[in-house]
Amino acid sequence: MACLLTAALLCELSLLPAPGASAATAGWLWPVEAPPVVSRAFDLDAPYGAGHRGIDIPAAPGAVVLAPAAGTVRFSGFVVDRPVLSIQHADGALSSYEPVVSELEPGDVVVAGQRLGLVSAEHRHTPEGALHLGVRQEGAYRDPASLFDGLRPAAAVLLPLYR
Repeated sequence: MACLLTAALLCELSLLPAPGASAATAGWLWPVEAPPVVSRAFDLDAPYGAGHRGIDIPAAPGAVVLAPAAGTVRFSGFVVDRPVLSIQHADGALSSYEPVVSELEPGDVVVAGQRLGLVSAEHRHTPEGALHLGVRQEGAYRDPASLFDGLRPAAAVLLPLYR
């Protein structure tokens, strides 16, 4: 009986949002039509120091990029030498995608799963081709992987030791 209760508790806990993720952002849709794979993980060394302020998702030039969650386009254009698209979400999260060529304009409303644009063929984030996804909330960068169900670590539970 105790084993069944423990198993049920572990199942319930694994369904909870990751720490720091709100219910509104938990369970985002994967932004490309490929298995959820991260080729370079989030690594925030310091707010203004070295690091990687997002995740890289393998994506060939011309790959379709989908909205992982509903929101409003806040920016669509070039930043330095790459096309970037940013979406403001209802919970305050701001997601950015590069290099994405899009016909969307600031103020356009998008729904989860809607086509945002294509991974640029002329501009590359990595030599192999990748979609870079970054997320900021309340001015701070956060790990986008925490927003996708399949990439969040399972909740760890310490159980009492019975003898």
